[in-house]
Amino acid sequence: MSGRTITIVGNGDVPEGVAPVIDAADLVIRFNDCRSVGKGGSRTDIVAVCNTGRPALSMLGGGRWKTSEAVRQASEIWSVRSGAKFAAMRADLARTHPDLDDLCDDYTTGFEAFARATGRRHRVIPMETHERLDRDLALFEPAPYVVPSSGLVVIADILSDVVHPGDDVVLAGFGHSGWEWHPFAAERRYVDALVAEGRLRRLGQSQSSDFSLGA
Repeated sequence: MSGRTITIVGNGDVPEGVAPVIDAADLVIRFNDCRSVGKGGSRTDIVAVCNTGRPALSMLGGGRWKTSEAVRQASEIWSVRSGAKFAAMRADLARTHPDLDDLCDDYTTGFEAFARATGRRHRVIPMETHERLDRDLALFEPAPYVVPSSGLVVIADILSDVVHPGDDVVLAGFGHSGWEWHPFAAERRYVDALVAEGRLRRLGQSQSSDFSLGA
């Protein structure tokens, strides 16, 4: 018996014509405001949210996110950031990155309340996933960074806590670029290593990555 197809769709560019492939997956995970909907299909089973700082406040503060079709369709909301982890980071960040003074503001309870009020499951990705990911990323010599991207945390979580033998974990919309304090170059190398091991594949590619592990 074949396993599930689990497709993780970031908010970057997706190849033309992949919407039907994404929508045919057994499980589709999108992020925050789900900008991938459209060219990246429409099916949404899980919305993974950045539950601290300004992105969280923006999503919870108005009706647009809560009433969007992707969020309405999702059966689960995942909070990517552990409140305890970010609380522990606050003092050091105040010294090293004073401009990020609101990054550790935790809005997990707001997402939990929204999920409960709308009959969805709410889940917080464990702090251990984030800390293990930091250790794994160190092997790829990242430039100084604050936190891994939400997309990478979800990938690590899926591979450690969600995937079953025989499942096919597929990525789309991961350009590995964006906020300056995510270690995107190391994240690309980390993902390419997982692709090379056959644990992930990028949509539109075979099990072997087209990228060099040192790219």
